[in-house]
Amino acid sequence: MAGEIQKALAGPLQRIAEELSAGFITVTEVRMSPDLQNARVYLSVYGGKPTSVEVLEYIEKEHAGRLRHHLGKAVRLRYVPHLQFFIDDSLDRAERINAILDSVKPKDDDTAA
Repeated sequence: MAGEIQKALAGPLQRIAEELSAGFITVTEVRMSPDLQNARVYLSVYGGKPTSVEVLEYIEKEHAGRLRHHLGKAVRLRYVPHLQFFIDDSLDRAERINAILDSVKPKDDDTAA
């Protein structure tokens, strides 16, 4: 079910990105509640003028209802889940972890020889 929701939201979110000059908005993950009444939609935003937070606020304020309506038409469900949007910052966290690991790496590997 989560995969179907992810596919159904991809097109409308890309149109929103174009409308905002926000680069790309990608649905990285959808997590469904056990009763399928709620969907947590994780987004990544790359490029463009507005920040990820600004894009998220715009989607929640201006498009959440329309996206839910679109979802109801695109995916056959008994109940259309309530959509909650979140920024997926896993790539940013991975980059920070790699930077930390690189900073603690021994600089001189010649001592091992």
